[in-house]
Amino acid sequence: MGYRRVPFAPGEWYHCYSRGIDKRIVFMDELDAQRFTELLYLANDSEPIRRENFYHRKHEDILRIPRTHPIVAIGAYSLMRNHYHLLIQEIEDDGISRFMQKVGTGYSMYFNEKHDRVGNVFVRPFRSKHVSTDTYLYRVAQYIHLNAAEIFEHSWKRGKVSNLVALQRKLERYPFSSFPDYASDVARIERSILDESARSVLIDRLPRFSVVLAEMRDYYAELNREFKSKR
Repeated sequence: MGYRRVPFAPGEWYHCYSRGIDKRIVFMDELDAQRFTELLYLANDSEPIRRENFYHRKHEDILRIPRTHPIVAIGAYSLMRNHYHLLIQEIEDDGISRFMQKVGTGYSMYFNEKHDRVGNVFVRPFRSKHVSTDTYLYRVAQYIHLNAAEIFEHSWKRGKVSNLVALQRKLERYPFSSFPDYASDVARIERSILDESARSVLIDRLPRFSVVLAEMRDYYAELNREFKSKR
C-alpha cells in the first residue's frame, strides 16, 4: 500500500528516489542504465514518450531528440544497481508526478520485455523529500553524486575512506551520474538531461566531498528507514 508524499509545488526542489522491488537489481548492465538515462531525457516533456524514438537509434542520438516543453528541471541524478536518486524541481503543476510516472512505466515496460517478467520493477510509490533551503539544495546534490561511493569505497558508510582524492576522481568518471557534468568543462551528451539554469547555479556552490561525507551517511540511513516504515 502506498503512502501520502509531501505535496509538490511549482518552483520547489525535491529529492526523489526508489529502489527495485525486493531490493532486486534493476540495472543489470550498461544498456539498462543507458535506457533509464534516456528516459530521464525523453520523459521530461509535455508530450508522451514515443516508443519508436528508441528504435535503431544510438544512445547519443536519443539524447538529441527535440522536446516540446520540459515539465521538470533535473539538477542531479545517480543510478546504482538496485536504486536511483534524482534532484528535480517542479516546473508546472503535477509535473513531477507525471514525469516520474512516465519514467517508471517506460522503464518497467523495457525491463520486463527484455528480461521476460511482469509486474512493477521499482517500489511504488516513489519516495520524495522536499528540499526546503538553498544550503540544503547544494548538499543534497552532492549527496546524490556521492551515492556511488559504495562502488569504490565499501566502508565509506562506516566513515572509512582510504583516499578521498582518488574517490573523487573515480566518481568524476562514473558514467551513470550527473557528477561528471559538474566536474568537467567538457560537455558530454548526458548533460542534456540536466536543466542548464539549475546546473549553472549549483556548479559553483556544491560543498566539498570531505565536508558532506559524514552527514551524508546519516542522511541515507534516514532514507533507508523510510522504505521500512512507510508501505
